[in-house]
Amino acid sequence: MKIKVGDNVRVITGSNKGKEGKVLKVLKKENRVLVDGVNIVKKHVKPNRENETGGILEVEAPLHISNVKVVSKETKKEEKAKEAKKEEKVKEAKKAQKTSKKKESK
Repeated sequence: MKIKVGDNVRVITGSNKGKEGKVLKVLKKENRVLVDGVNIVKKHVKPNRENETGGILEVEAPLHISNVKVVSKETKKEEKAKEAKKEEKVKEAKKAQKTSKKKESK
């Protein structure tokens, strides 16, 4: 997968379209990601030892990975993510890499 925990992403489709957040968890088998502050749902919880009162909690639900795009830190725009090379260990956006090559050649 090209999206990792800690990446900033923007939702591109659905009822949460346009919202941005940080990836909290990646569910590889299900091809879903959990994004902070996005896709909030209400969950009814019975009283238990951890939550003695119970009630209705608001929690984040996972989104399908095809519905989010990585947001570049430099340009603040959605871009296709490029997988990190093993020797570099750095993730780059394709467009940001193209612009940096053009600047170096001039």
